Parts: sequence; structure tokens; C-alpha cells
Amino acid sequence: MNTGSDRGPQGSAAESAAESEVESAAGDATQQTTEEAPHVSKAPAFIKSRRTLHLSWQVGVFVVGLAVIGAGIAMLVLPGPGWVAIFAGLAIWATEFAWAHLVLRWTKRKVTEAAQKALDPRVRRRNIILTGVGLVIAGALVGFYLWKYGLTLPWNLKDQ
Repeated sequence: MNTGSDRGPQGSAAESAAESEVESAAGDATQQTTEEAPHVSKAPAFIKSRRTLHLSWQVGVFVVGLAVIGAGIAMLVLPGPGWVAIFAGLAIWATEFAWAHLVLRWTKRKVTEAAQKALDPRVRRRNIILTGVGLVIAGALVGFYLWKYGLTLPWNLKDQ
């Protein structure tokens, strides 16, 4: 970037505007080169060279990704890292399918935005206050139950 320090005090506004246009065009070219290239299959070259092998490879990747996503969905209600498995299955699909690559990129962007929003001091303060209020209410309810019924479990209560 030319700051104009090598130019004397007689530099005109027209020269400055021309330099600005050149710099913005260079910036546009830089933005175009930093964008991702179109999605390309990650299959080995000998598989891509034969259509039937490549189709079989894609079916295999789809089945493996579907199995991992299915396990992740099951782990949402069962013990285990459900969301991690779902994103892993999506990443498996993204190696072969452009639509999955776009969904994965969108998901990463949204997760990053949510993480940045959660680090905002006002949002953190609000979340801490809401958690504290919730804990106080839960403590009050537990205290009331213990005062009224003692350590008797709810299903063993006789007098209603």
C-alpha cells in the first residue's frame, strides 16, 4: 500500500483517487483468491478415473456418513456425544458432496458466531444472573419440600 510519503507536497487529489482505485482493485483480487475453490471429491485418483468405482465410493461414503449421523441422533437421547457424532458424519459427507460441504461450512460459521456472542460481557452477565435466579428458586423449592415432608421420597408419601 502506498502511503504517499514518497511523493512531494504537490500530489494532486486526482493522483490520490487513482491510487485508491488501484488499491481497491487489488483488494478485490485478494478477496477472490482467498475464497474457497469449488468442491472437489477427496477420492483417490484411480477411483475417480472409473465412473463405477467413483459411484461406489460415493455410495460407501454416504452409507458411512449416514451410519455416523444415525449413531449421533441415537446418542442425543442415549449417553454419548451426540452432536459431535452428527457433525463428524456431516464432515464425512462433506468429503464427497458439495451440499454437505456448504452445510458444514454454514454450521461452523453459526457455531463460531454463537461462541462469540456467548463471550459478550452483557450476555455472560445476563446468563450468570439467570442461572443464579434459577438456582435460588430451585433451592427454595427443595427447602420447602424438606420443611414440609422431610427426607421422605415423593412416591412414599402417604397423606395427600
